[in-house]
Amino acid sequence: MGYQQFARSGPGRFLVRRLGLPNPVQLRRYEPGAPVTGGPVLLGGAPGGRLLEPVGKLLAGIGVDVQAEVPEGERPAALVFDATGIGSSEALRGAYEFFHPVLRRLDRCGRVIVLGTAPADCADPREATAQRALGGLVRSIGKEVGRGATAALVYVAPGAEGAVESTLRFLLSGRSAYVSGQVIRIGPAEVETPADWERPLAGRVALVTGAARGIGEAIAGVLARDGAHVVCLDVPAQGDALATVANRCVGSTLQVDITAPDAPTRIAAYLAQRHGGVDIVVHNAGVTRDKRLANMRAEQWDQVLGINLTAQERIDDALLDGAVLRAGGPVVTVSSILGLAGPVALESPEHVAPAPDLHHVVALRRLVEEGLGGEVLDRSVGRRAVEGPRHGHILVGAVELAVTQLADPVLDVAGRRPAGYVIAENRQGVRRRLIRRRRSLACRQSTREEPSADRHRASANPARIDQES
Repeated sequence: MGYQQFARSGPGRFLVRRLGLPNPVQLRRYEPGAPVTGGPVLLGGAPGGRLLEPVGKLLAGIGVDVQAEVPEGERPAALVFDATGIGSSEALRGAYEFFHPVLRRLDRCGRVIVLGTAPADCADPREATAQRALGGLVRSIGKEVGRGATAALVYVAPGAEGAVESTLRFLLSGRSAYVSGQVIRIGPAEVETPADWERPLAGRVALVTGAARGIGEAIAGVLARDGAHVVCLDVPAQGDALATVANRCVGSTLQVDITAPDAPTRIAAYLAQRHGGVDIVVHNAGVTRDKRLANMRAEQWDQVLGINLTAQERIDDALLDGAVLRAGGPVVTVSSILGLAGPVALESPEHVAPAPDLHHVVALRRLVEEGLGGEVLDRSVGRRAVEGPRHGHILVGAVELAVTQLADPVLDVAGRRPAGYVIAENRQGVRRRLIRRRRSLACRQSTREEPSADRHRASANPARIDQES
């Protein structure tokens, strides 16, 4: 029995109340065949907005019950507000007038989506300032709503009005249970609409490193569920576990030590010969050596960077130089949130590593911007039909035993308590100390500009996800 099931049982509810233990909400999760939303969607917008009409038609076309106002006593499953017409700070009053009467009525595990224009695409500084302010509004709403609800800001560039479907489907559905307080950018592109939205990756090939267990195993499972053929890669020592994962995913295995000198060549040759190329690359393999820098041996430092950074760069070079990665294919990296926060800040001296993952983000930015002609995506796994490769970076914080429930103790801007971070112990003081450390660290983090942290599934979507300071 998991902790959530225990907390909902009779004895569990008693202990949760008496001991002050976390009482997590049972989130609405994705189920095949389930409707996009679990109830009506309230749609509104500021005067002069350019998305109200197309979004209304889109939502109605995918079977969503779109309403201009919610009847008394009914709880909307989502609130969608078109803020593209907001051109000044005074016009932000329109957002208040839309959300104020209905925010408390939002259903459990509801969704709040604000559609805006990226400041860089605005006509004048006043409009840019007002549109940038939407980020703070969305994060505040994300903290306020609670009860498993999420909030997101979607910047839609002029000309991209017809490219929002997959983003809205994702944000409104149970797939986005852990995506809140984030900024998603959608630019103009030719969108490849899936024949089946339940399997949007059908016909595509995905490579996942470190797939034998843990997060890599979960990523492989999700990609396979969405229709991709998954090539599961791990070291030969994990061969049995790797075969089990691949059989479950109906995929294939590739046993390679990614730090070996010939590993990039072998991986590229396998993908080219067996599958004619690859559409999605997920760099999940990684290690950590939990020591202070002053206590770390040189070979430990070299091992961490060799697996977490250098091997990924070498593999990317081989896939790109040999044209093995198909046009528009995303390259996704996975790392620990400690790469941004710095583990010493967690006051746990036994869990300290060099955490090179933040440098990996910077390296990928330069790699893409200078050499590949693609676009940088921060922690995005969104599928985009554009020429040139794309890079995303997923920061994984505390992870429960169910590794698909990714939680982020530092950048959880919606204020939800990550299930894997606050331990369920019968020692109230321990729980409170952990919460206090998390909040203190989050406050310090908010004062610095850092790369973003977002979670998104692979889909046919011209979307970029980032988080602005």
